[in-house]
Amino acid sequence: MHRWRFGNHDLDLTHRGLIMGIVNVTPDSFSDGGRFNDTGRAVEHALQLVAEGADILDIGGESTRPGAEPVEEAEELRRVLPVIRAVRSATQALISIDTMKAAVARAAIDAGADIINDVTGLRADAAMPRLAAQTNVGIVVMHMTGTPQTMQVNPQYADVVAEVRAYFEKRLQLMEHEGIAPERVVLDPGFGFAKTLEHNLTLLRELTQLSTLRPLLIGISRKSTIAKVIGSDAMDDRYWPTVALTAHAREHGARIVRVHDVRPNREALRMMEAVLGTPREASASNV
Repeated sequence: MHRWRFGNHDLDLTHRGLIMGIVNVTPDSFSDGGRFNDTGRAVEHALQLVAEGADILDIGGESTRPGAEPVEEAEELRRVLPVIRAVRSATQALISIDTMKAAVARAAIDAGADIINDVTGLRADAAMPRLAAQTNVGIVVMHMTGTPQTMQVNPQYADVVAEVRAYFEKRLQLMEHEGIAPERVVLDPGFGFAKTLEHNLTLLRELTQLSTLRPLLIGISRKSTIAKVIGSDAMDDRYWPTVALTAHAREHGARIVRVHDVRPNREALRMMEAVLGTPREASASNV
């Protein structure tokens, strides 16, 4: 249940969770738009995240923040491919391509990416399931309704936890039918994607109801849920609440956390694993 197997990788997540570091090669991402919208700066940032303990680098060239405009395929490729190639030549850390487009995912895999992280759960591009089946890469399936342009327009659920779980169950069944083994997949509840503050908080309280399907990846770093709770829009004020949520998520069954600030979240993950009784040798081992 807590293994993630893809390509030549067999990751045992039973005792030791993973940190996914965020590399936004975009001018308009919500937390750091424009800071790394340059190949050199993006590569430098990615390698700094690895130095701080990132196990996975999630590289994306299209913002999916609420209201973000779509990016043309050629532009997305122009942004991410040089970064992936340079990072791949410099580190053995896993590389994830954050994209909804099969052509971008294909080119990224050819350049060295190991994982497809698709916020639409392989639904936006009809070619994506076929590509995933053919390439044997890892897959991150996220829950979202609508599109980044529409997802925050009055999202409603009768029971958000039950509906997210049902979505995951259906996606896993459909992907297995396409030839994608469940062991290649991890699941992301999609915090901030077609969710209100209360939806997000409810999912955080009930993570254990989702963690029995496949390993959970949690991406709530610096998100507006934090700003609404603490009453501050300042990005710097979201730093420590993100660390707290990393510890909470690990305690409640998550195995991967996607974050902007690697070192403090990695330390929170390791600390919580020690409290949970992680064997010392498992905590110290490499992925």
